[in-house]
Amino acid sequence: MSTFQLGQPKRAQSALFELEKKESVMVQKCLVTGVAGFIGSHLAERLLAEGYEIVGLDCFTDFYPRAIKEANLQSLRGRPGFRFIEDDLCTMDLASLLREMDYVLHEAAQAGVRSSWGSEFMAYVNNNIVATQRLLEASRGSNLRKFVFASSASVYSNAATLPTREDAPLRPYSPYGVTKLAAENLCHLYHDNLGLPTIVLRYFSVYGPRQRPDMALHRFIERMLQEKPLPLFGDGTQTRNFTYISDVVEATVLAMRSPVTGRTFNTGGGSRATINQVIALLEEIIGKRAIIDQQNKQHGDASHTWADTTAAEEVLGFKAHVGLREGLATEVNWLRQSLERRKAV
Repeated sequence: MSTFQLGQPKRAQSALFELEKKESVMVQKCLVTGVAGFIGSHLAERLLAEGYEIVGLDCFTDFYPRAIKEANLQSLRGRPGFRFIEDDLCTMDLASLLREMDYVLHEAAQAGVRSSWGSEFMAYVNNNIVATQRLLEASRGSNLRKFVFASSASVYSNAATLPTREDAPLRPYSPYGVTKLAAENLCHLYHDNLGLPTIVLRYFSVYGPRQRPDMALHRFIERMLQEKPLPLFGDGTQTRNFTYISDVVEATVLAMRSPVTGRTFNTGGGSRATINQVIALLEEIIGKRAIIDQQNKQHGDASHTWADTTAAEEVLGFKAHVGLREGLATEVNWLRQSLERRKAV
């Protein structure tokens, strides 16, 4: 809506027009943490393509090889509008960086349910809780439009009701889930006490090209392509709500642009299947029988996950578009090409 008013001199109207024009084309800046990761790199690509200026931050934790993360950054490095910073959220000066930003997309985290037990737990505390608190604290002196925090379905544990709504009881089933829930609570208290425009998304079983090598679908596909045994923890009847990467990115962008703050939303892809069903689909897509290496169920693995996305659909306008077969086929093609490139080196 124009700010022009009747009776304003033409010179004043012209000045106001130029100001509004300048503001309308002003590039908005986004900080994407964990930008070298699976989700962070895809999100940065989407935002950069839509005209945002991106500062990508990553500290290259050793959870999986740095070379994989560097490959994730290949399409971003050197592009106009993208700047990369290698630093640690737990130690770096964040206040000056946050003063430049319009949005924070906080994707950085210490991932992995099974490795969060025992002596590794402190890495999860630092990278999931301390890092989030420092980022929120630094945001106090900024003019952020939105702080989007990437949480996880791991906060639910074995939910009593399926599909699971955001107001379901939260009893994480792994140390990893505990740290993600703690970070969620930090986001909410900074919103409630200090008015920071935070919003939380709970991602459900994200998959697709560039998926981390420790994740089940990546391991299944790679082992099947190489005709090696694939580890199956449990009997395969456990279910997951698989969400394709482009749908997760879409939900995150919608949350960033939404006027809503202080809320939590499930981000699920609508494709719920047992692990056995997923393996059968992969056998059809790849054209090979899986060699199953049956192993005991692992500590921290929930039996079933299924997102009720009603709130995200009604409030954010989110709707998943990529079905499981289509998404798996795309990941298979990506991983097949990746393996061929490795052979050629």
